[in-house]
Amino acid sequence: MSDPVFDRIQSDVAANPVMLYMKGTAMFPQCGFSARVVQILTHLGVPFQTANVLEDQGLREGVKQFSNWPTIPQLYVKGEFVGGCDIVTEMFQSGELETLMQDKGIPRQAAA
Repeated sequence: MSDPVFDRIQSDVAANPVMLYMKGTAMFPQCGFSARVVQILTHLGVPFQTANVLEDQGLREGVKQFSNWPTIPQLYVKGEFVGGCDIVTEMFQSGELETLMQDKGIPRQAAA
């Protein structure tokens, strides 16, 4: 049986090289952890798409089951689950996140 929420997530992560499931939007994050991941991605200058889990209860629960990860935000790069805020922050501080983006061929944009 097909699960429409899982299908949507699969489609999102396939269509968007950098996909962030978060609370709120990139312009108006509604939790500190989501805001931090947006700041990190913005700092790295990588284009990313977001989905606001607060607008869709099914998505909010579905994304946790999809990744087998209990918290939001969740970052995917080229279809692979990277992690939540703590992992993304640690990877950013160590330089690992930037390396991952380069290795996956994610283009950098000049900071606005």
